Amino acid sequence: MTKKGPRLLQGNEAVVEGAIAAGLRFFAGYPITPSTEIAEQCAAKLPKVGGKFIQMEDEIASMAAICGASLAGVKSMTATSGPGFSLKQENLGFAVKGEIPCVVVNVQRVGPSTGMPTSPAQGDVMQARWGAHGDHEIVALCPSSVKEAFTLTVEAFNIAEEYRTPVILLLDEVVGHLREKVELPSKEELVVKDREKPTLPPGEYKPFAMDQGKIPGVPPLAAYGEGYRFHVTGLTHGEDGFPTNNPAIAEKQLKRLNEKISANRDDLVKVEKLHLDDAEVVVVAYGATARSARKAVNDARAQGIKAGMLRPITIWPFAENEMLEVKAKSPKAVIVAEMNLGQLVLPIKRVMGDSVPVIQVNKLAGQLIEPEEILSAIKEAI
Repeated sequence: MTKKGPRLLQGNEAVVEGAIAAGLRFFAGYPITPSTEIAEQCAAKLPKVGGKFIQMEDEIASMAAICGASLAGVKSMTATSGPGFSLKQENLGFAVKGEIPCVVVNVQRVGPSTGMPTSPAQGDVMQARWGAHGDHEIVALCPSSVKEAFTLTVEAFNIAEEYRTPVILLLDEVVGHLREKVELPSKEELVVKDREKPTLPPGEYKPFAMDQGKIPGVPPLAAYGEGYRFHVTGLTHGEDGFPTNNPAIAEKQLKRLNEKISANRDDLVKVEKLHLDDAEVVVVAYGATARSARKAVNDARAQGIKAGMLRPITIWPFAENEMLEVKAKSPKAVIVAEMNLGQLVLPIKRVMGDSVPVIQVNKLAGQLIEPEEILSAIKEAI
């Protein structure tokens, strides 16, 4: 699926190419603009590699289906947009609780509700983090180019498998529908990871053991149909998977569930840094908005203004250490550009406190933030 040489690809198409290269063999979904091409491409391509495509009756069932397929040992994915992502939240929480590896793609559009289905937005950032109820960690990756739509899809599957967790791929409509000339890595160049399987015999296997995995806090995962019989529930459970109301057991398991992500934050968080060494003004942007931010920063540099950019590639966990590094250099201001009214700006303001001014550049109603608007904010900050 990843032949060498330049290709003209759409972002949504690149997601499917990356997913299949990472080992995707089951997709369950429901068409919704602007992610529909992902379902269409999966329907066409998965049968050619021995995979299965199912169009479900709704987004709730789609999320349930990929949980079941993953527990049967198959790498699984679904794709949607804002309203469908809302419907997936209960079963997404189940995947977190059951520690079920899977990938959920959300190609964001303008909301709330049906909003503007064909227009771009970045309004699901906080829903990605807090959409499912209860105390839980989540991993969300955000590409800003077609090539990254490919590479970060592979990365999403690797993280899901390695950490036994659902992973969200958070595109926006611009990146999803953008077409670019790209050269994708070959199969031999890719690093593809699979979940750790148990080495214990079925009678001794505990699906939620505290200390059996190679990564601390991540238990090996057997597959149904391979001789292992085990219980998975959304209820708080012990190491054997069966429900418990014992506070001591519940607290240990809940802490392990969160710490397997938070304790590995340094391995999970990725950012792009541009001209940060001497930056007097730092722009933070992600997804399609980062493309405008990069142009604005380079234009500012050409005019003698010391501007820099920090692009979160990993939206969640939040790049707190990287923002602290920015704060330590005492810039005159941090500019946060988002196609929303301010979502990632909230944790950034928490880190910066009162010592560094945080300036927002926001746009709604499906309008892209243009480089000139960010450049104007940079000049005002100086």
